[in-house]
Amino acid sequence: MQSTSSRPFSYEPFPTAGVVAYFSMEIAINPGMPTYSGGLGVLAGDTLRSAADQGVPLVAFTLAHRKGYFQQHLDSQGVQSEEVQQWNPADFCTEEPVRITVSVEDRVVQVRCWRYDLVGRYGHVVPIYLLDTDLDGNSGWDRGLTDHLYGGDTNYRLQQEIVLGMGGVRMVNALGHRVNVYHMNEGHAALLTLALLEHQMGGGPIGAPTEADLALVRQRCVFTTHTPVPAGHDRFSIEQTIRILGGDRTARLEKLGCYRDGMLNMTLLALRFSRYANAVAMQHAKVSREMFPEFPIDSITNGVHAPTWVSDPVQKLLDTHVPAWRRDNLYLRNVIDLPENEMLATHAQAKRALLSEVATRTGRMLKDDVLTIGFARRVATYKRATLLFTDPERLVEIANKAGGLQIIYAGKAHPQDEPGKALIHKVVEDAARLSGNLLQIVYLENYDWALGAMMTAGVDVWLNTPKRPYEASGTSGMKAALNGVPSLSILDGWWIEGCIEGFTGWAIEDGANDAEEATSLYRKLEAAVVPLYLSDRTHWARLMRNTIAFNGSYFNTNRMVKQYTRNAYYPVQLLQRVKVEEEQLAV
Repeated sequence: MQSTSSRPFSYEPFPTAGVVAYFSMEIAINPGMPTYSGGLGVLAGDTLRSAADQGVPLVAFTLAHRKGYFQQHLDSQGVQSEEVQQWNPADFCTEEPVRITVSVEDRVVQVRCWRYDLVGRYGHVVPIYLLDTDLDGNSGWDRGLTDHLYGGDTNYRLQQEIVLGMGGVRMVNALGHRVNVYHMNEGHAALLTLALLEHQMGGGPIGAPTEADLALVRQRCVFTTHTPVPAGHDRFSIEQTIRILGGDRTARLEKLGCYRDGMLNMTLLALRFSRYANAVAMQHAKVSREMFPEFPIDSITNGVHAPTWVSDPVQKLLDTHVPAWRRDNLYLRNVIDLPENEMLATHAQAKRALLSEVATRTGRMLKDDVLTIGFARRVATYKRATLLFTDPERLVEIANKAGGLQIIYAGKAHPQDEPGKALIHKVVEDAARLSGNLLQIVYLENYDWALGAMMTAGVDVWLNTPKRPYEASGTSGMKAALNGVPSLSILDGWWIEGCIEGFTGWAIEDGANDAEEATSLYRKLEAAVVPLYLSDRTHWARLMRNTIAFNGSYFNTNRMVKQYTRNAYYPVQLLQRVKVEEEQLAV
């Protein structure tokens, strides 16, 4: 977690153009608050932590998710079951006195909000408002609208998105924030554009907007897309939108071109009403522009919040040798000169902590001198968790030649994702069949913030095997990089930008099918990873230094938030400052 500092620090002044309102269906706010499911929520939380560190005038809106995502349980066969993660917002947040209402299926639903103050390194506060419909006066169904993250069916999802988007805009006004920029983090919040348009037109769903009305809404909105495949974008049928949103609003959205293939497409809605849109990696931007060729889509590559994800041992090492790294992550480039023995000793501490946790959870005693590979993320079929088991005999042979190989898995499948659940079962089944004296494979249940931090710091190599081009960005490998852990990954998402072969990790080469890519994976393990780990510890330590210096210094939210402020939030003000500076230089 972050540490505080009493050293004075002066921010570059931000333009006096009002506040940025950041909307995200999920935000990883606090380890004790189950308000996130995976990468999207963790990214949102890291974004807000860096915004607080940098003094960005920003407020954030999400849903309360009183029953969380879910607590994962795995039986001995790897069969997943789910348990509600009940928590009380009052234990972490302060209730605001204001109330607003939204219309859902012609019902008036009351909404309140809870405030969580996220305090940055130098004292700047980013307030996060958690919208909550659990109020007397609402029906039993409506009281549960903000209970479950990604729960229920598409009807439930659309009703939640009304609360987040339309309710969020009304809550902004009720709280008295002077917002000039609305940032939609993924399409879940796209209905905020409709709320802004109605407000611009006088507050109702009836009437025809003018081009001036539309332009004013676009001027205030920016959008980040995270989904590289068409099926991943939220879409709702005309029947659903007429029933849940209302006939007048449906007609308006149809007229504005927000339907595709007879479905309300939330990404399309967000793009139509944003003056700036970006994808979350260079490759992802290319894929997004192919899906929506009529829109200019920029790229701002994701990052992670360094002080949150760097392990305590590595933090102490950095504080000793690169004390400015917390303020400006670019100083992590100076890690290139760290003593090799200190790099190895520091990682050994993080590895021992991870293996101790494995022993506590499973009773399995893994060895701290054996090459240990980590694979942990949301379980979806395109992430191919079983690619490593394509040729079991070859994997066992690699483990034997290496004198031992340890693989640690973790990850949740969505409760309704039966193929994802089957994948977990297959990994656990293969792990039981293949584990022996020299090959040890474990699957840890209930992957969350704390376990993610421990794994990305404690393994020796981070493995990622998505099917191209389905990985928009990926951030787990960035967390590993900040701890000096190199990646062995498919060239997709962020790794296209981060991979320097043999210097920050290794690329699994593209193949015509899974078997060919598995062959490349085995080849890299046999010819590059294992020999280096076993025979040249000094070179391995330099690889770890390179990983922090080149990838840790760039793939962080310290850099990312600066790009958002300059390119998305305040581009006009930036250009004005540049013009003034050029005029002064000319004089």
